[in-house]
Amino acid sequence: MDIEVMGVLDVQENGVSITPTAPKPRQLLALLALRADRPVPVATLMEELWGSTPPRSARTTLQTYVLQLRELIERALGRGRGRPRVGARGSAKSILVTVPGGYLLDSGGGSSDVREFEELTSAGYRAVDAGDFQGAVRQLKKALELWTGPPFADVPAGEHLYLEIRRLEEVRLCAIDQRISAELRLGRHRDLLSELTVLVNRHPAHENFHAQYMLALHRSGRRVEALEVYQNLRAALVRDLGLEPSADLQRIQRLILISGSDGSLVESVAGRSDSLVHSSC
Repeated sequence: MDIEVMGVLDVQENGVSITPTAPKPRQLLALLALRADRPVPVATLMEELWGSTPPRSARTTLQTYVLQLRELIERALGRGRGRPRVGARGSAKSILVTVPGGYLLDSGGGSSDVREFEELTSAGYRAVDAGDFQGAVRQLKKALELWTGPPFADVPAGEHLYLEIRRLEEVRLCAIDQRISAELRLGRHRDLLSELTVLVNRHPAHENFHAQYMLALHRSGRRVEALEVYQNLRAALVRDLGLEPSADLQRIQRLILISGSDGSLVESVAGRSDSLVHSSC
C-alpha cells in the first residue's frame, strides 16, 4: 500500500487508488492511513467523523464506511494494473483489519510520504549536529520536496485530523528552519533572501525566520534593512501580544548594531542565529 497525505490524499493498493470520493469515508481513510499499522479505536474514529455528539446510528454508519473501503480494496486487489489476483496480498479484511475495539489499516510495508519525510528529516538533523551542512541541506531538501500542498488538502478535518494537520505543518516549518540554517552556514545568504521574504510575511510571528532574514540581509550588505526587520517584528509583537522579542533575537539585533558595515562580527551573529534555530526545533 502506498500512502500520500502531504497534499491531496492518495492511498493505493496494488497500484490502484482506494481513495473514496464521499467526504466521510475519505475522512475515515485519511485517519486510518495516517496511523497505518496501528490500531485506531472506534471511539477515536467516531470523534473524528462526528465530534462530541455522534448520531445514534454512528457505530452502524461507521461499519458501513468500513465495508465501502473494503469493497474498494477488494477491487484493487483483483485488478491492480491488470495483474491477476494470484500473488496479491490476502483479502480486504486482512488489509483493513477489525481489531479489538477498533480498526487497523495494514500497509504491508508499502510507502508512506510521512514516514519517508520523518526519516529524511531525522537524517538531516543528524547531519546538522555532525557539522555536515551540505549533507543536511541535501537530506532536508529531499524531505521538503515530498510536500505537494497542505496536508490532507482535500479532506474535511475533524478533531483528530485537525491536530495531525497542525503537527505536520509544524514539523515542516522546523525542516525549513533547519535547512535555511544549514544553508546560511554554507554562505548562501543571497540565495535565501527571496524565500525568507515570503516566509516572514507568511509567518509574521516566527522569530527564527526573522532572525535568519536579518542575518541574510546583513551578510548581503543590507544592514539597515536587517535592523528594520527587527523593529517591524518588535512593533508587531508588542502591539498584538504585549511581548518583546526573545532574548536570542535581541542579542542578534545588538550584534548587528555593533558590527560594522564591512561585515565584522558576522560569524558571531551566525552563531547566535543557529542557536536560536536549534532551540525552537
